[in-house]
Amino acid sequence: MHTSSRILIGPVVVGAALLAAGLSAALGTGASAGGSGAPVLTTASAPPQPPAATAPRTVLLDPGHAGRTDATGTLVPDGRGGEKACNTTGTETNAGYAEHAFTFDVAQRVAARLRADGVVVVLTRADDSGTGPCVDERGRAGEAAGADAVVSIHGDGAPADGHGFHVAFSDPPLNPAQEGPAHALAVAVRDAMRGGGFVDSTYLGHDGLSPRNDLAGLNLATRPSVLVECANMRNAADAAVMSTPEGRESYAAAITTGIQAFLARA
Repeated sequence: MHTSSRILIGPVVVGAALLAAGLSAALGTGASAGGSGAPVLTTASAPPQPPAATAPRTVLLDPGHAGRTDATGTLVPDGRGGEKACNTTGTETNAGYAEHAFTFDVAQRVAARLRADGVVVVLTRADDSGTGPCVDERGRAGEAAGADAVVSIHGDGAPADGHGFHVAFSDPPLNPAQEGPAHALAVAVRDAMRGGGFVDSTYLGHDGLSPRNDLAGLNLATRPSVLVECANMRNAADAAVMSTPEGRESYAAAITTGIQAFLARA
């Protein structure tokens, strides 16, 4: 019996000692080797924090041209030492469907798609009846909006035998945004247009891309900016697509996909 008592008591004593040590460590009051028993201050670990919310991306859409041509003859800087006319209504199909109406409609459709995806969208013009803003203002608008991407939407007025789309960007680049990011945006939109079933331009650019040094809106941009010539409004087949709501929705879907792809990689 005596031996048995020792076997039972031993673990209890050891367990109590371990428990006391554990409580002492947990409370930060463990005695030092000198037995002072002075409390030891400890720093508690901060609880894990949820990841910071990602700020929404911002896209500036520029519906090319304006509802009315500026009749004052105003000239504005083109970003490379020259001048450009403030703005015009653009070209039109042979049946009279105006470029300014086409671009405004497509821009509204792109804006709706991007906003549904949580993107903040700013447009350079709120209606299709005014004369402005001038092209130099549009070029600077991306910076004012804090835009992650700027896309100007157009329809071309080339010889009738040419067809297809091309995406223009400022070249040679004038700042870091034009040097790399603008080209990446152009490629993303080009690829999305191809994915949407549209073909590369047969009359301008190469592989659906068109480096340009004569477009004020691109030259003055300090944010990644491109200009999409969706199609040739003077070509009968292109004009037939551009003139229908279904066709304009197809252009909007492709442009939106390109913008989203760029934002996902930026």
